[in-house]
Amino acid sequence: MRGDRMSFRTGPYVDMPLMLAAVGIVTLGLVNLYSATSVYVESTQNSRLADNYVSQIYWVVVGALLAILAAAIDYRHYERLSTFLFVGGMISLGLVFILGNDIRGSSRWINLGGFAFQPSEFMKIVVILMVARFVHNDPKTEPRTLIDLAPPLLATAAPCAAVMAQPDLGTAIIYALICISILAMNRVRRGSILVVVLAASAALPLAWYYVLRDYQKARITSFLHPEADKTGTGWHALQSQTAIGNGQIWGEGFMQGTQNQFGLLPDQFSDFPFAVFAEDWGFLGGVVLIALYAFLSIWAVHIASQAKDRFGAAVAIGVGAMVFWHAICNIGMATGVLPVVGITLPLFSYGGSSIVTMMIGLGLLMNVSMRR
Repeated sequence: MRGDRMSFRTGPYVDMPLMLAAVGIVTLGLVNLYSATSVYVESTQNSRLADNYVSQIYWVVVGALLAILAAAIDYRHYERLSTFLFVGGMISLGLVFILGNDIRGSSRWINLGGFAFQPSEFMKIVVILMVARFVHNDPKTEPRTLIDLAPPLLATAAPCAAVMAQPDLGTAIIYALICISILAMNRVRRGSILVVVLAASAALPLAWYYVLRDYQKARITSFLHPEADKTGTGWHALQSQTAIGNGQIWGEGFMQGTQNQFGLLPDQFSDFPFAVFAEDWGFLGGVVLIALYAFLSIWAVHIASQAKDRFGAAVAIGVGAMVFWHAICNIGMATGVLPVVGITLPLFSYGGSSIVTMMIGLGLLMNVSMRR
């Protein structure tokens, strides 16, 4: 009888826990963005920041449609297309230096007919597909050496170098963390791990003096001692921590956060939306949001464990890692436990390229779950 019941099921399987968690985060993000931009709505009717709320809704709709498309096409086709997507992604990263707009000393966006997009955001999906393809095609069962891992590491290093030149340290870090998270599916020789750790330790001083820009160094030093320059490099972190502290247990109420409403919290709709949310809804609200991200990350691992091949499992791990590390880095910099590096809060921060990229990633995750 059970087999008969199963035979009457029509249509593709939809992962409801995944969809509900994503919808929950997006909904809370839109509510929070309304609060974050409300001060500008009251001060002027023509504020560009006030219009961000409406444009974010448009981007959510676009992202949802692209997520449906990403879920509808069998994910194994993306494996075959990954090389072409990688080449196209690298070309788009190169075009940033030709067509990009310089904003706050960084050139990350390309404007085409009034439409602006950030190629480095979409490249995160391509990195996931490229590294997942390597994991799928690697037949070895014994622990890997650095030579074995060279192809995915080089494929990740190329976009890392491109975005560092923009400069965009935060996105380069996300690329590296995604790659490491996927490669963690394989066993690696202890000696190789030791070599990587020693090489990274030796490279840190060189990176400090020859790679990082002055403002990036200032962010790190202000993270260690934010009180040293309260009105300068330490302003963002201190105001964010103050907003979170103001929320206490229950919060000050929707659209009642003092740091936000008085305009003291910088970049409250993009880099520091968690501070706005925690000030409005308090500790309990923050716990609910963090729990949603935790569930989404854990559910991605669950989907990976149920995948029918290694490519699907690696894609699921990659998408889960993208969400996890974005949430960790953004909430970490909002609470002052990590430096401010300009990483968005997934499905929550304002930004068309960011939210579309995340929703495409969740579409791929749904894809793997549907075909498990």
